[in-house]
Amino acid sequence: MSKKIYEMITNQIIEKLEQGTIPWRKPWINGVAVNWKTQKPYRGINTMLLDGGEYATFKQISEAGGKVKKGAKSHIVVFWKLTKVKEKDEKTGEETGEKITVPLLRYYRVFKVGEQTEGIERKRKEKEFNHDPIEEGEKIVNGYINAPDYTYHSGRAYYQPFTDVVNVPPLKDFEKPEEFYSTKFHEMVHSTGHKDRLNREGVKGLASFGSETYSKEELIAELGASMICGVAGIDNHTIENSASYIQSWLNALKNDKTLIVFASQQAQKAVDYILNVKFD
Repeated sequence: MSKKIYEMITNQIIEKLEQGTIPWRKPWINGVAVNWKTQKPYRGINTMLLDGGEYATFKQISEAGGKVKKGAKSHIVVFWKLTKVKEKDEKTGEETGEKITVPLLRYYRVFKVGEQTEGIERKRKEKEFNHDPIEEGEKIVNGYINAPDYTYHSGRAYYQPFTDVVNVPPLKDFEKPEEFYSTKFHEMVHSTGHKDRLNREGVKGLASFGSETYSKEELIAELGASMICGVAGIDNHTIENSASYIQSWLNALKNDKTLIVFASQQAQKAVDYILNVKFD
């Protein structure tokens, strides 16, 4: 039965991918890193660089009548800026006189409002949602033999191999309880790659963000999470979010959809490990 569910989920994902990308969002509400002045969430790699909270530049803090605490260390925010440069001839290396637009990576420094500042207040008020746990989801979490430790700090979801710890924001931070379990399942699948479990390359090694190994591991984790959601009967609530997340990593891998087959096979092994399922 489980194998049939795995295949159905994989086919649904592929179907969604063929329909186009849906903009992916973090499904939790609290603890997201935002610009203090505009209240807009940071995007891209910045979500990996910053913990949850509100951030402002030294200038923004000063103009608001505040100050940075003594000894506070700034955080880096990166962005792409389009600029025009003179085109060069590929053979001679000489400028042709024509100008082309190229993206250049830039950065600026920010400080966490409240924690690293004085004299200015945070603007964002956190929301809480009162959800009952999903019984089938809890059964799967509790049935994971040789599981990692779990923590529930707002703002970030991750698996840390060297401490063997999964962190997900608490259930109250999610607008939909199904997204809490989908997020937790994603990190649980990562944890199966630990050297004392399935010893998967994308987890046991130090794969850099955006690398092919890292991207493949993300595909495995999200496909695995979708499969577990299918087993728990909550896949309809999470499938579109998963499809768009997977598409973002396929883009990093030059849109090679054949990798879905590879990732699906690895995901099935991870899910079977979590569910303690053995096939002859």
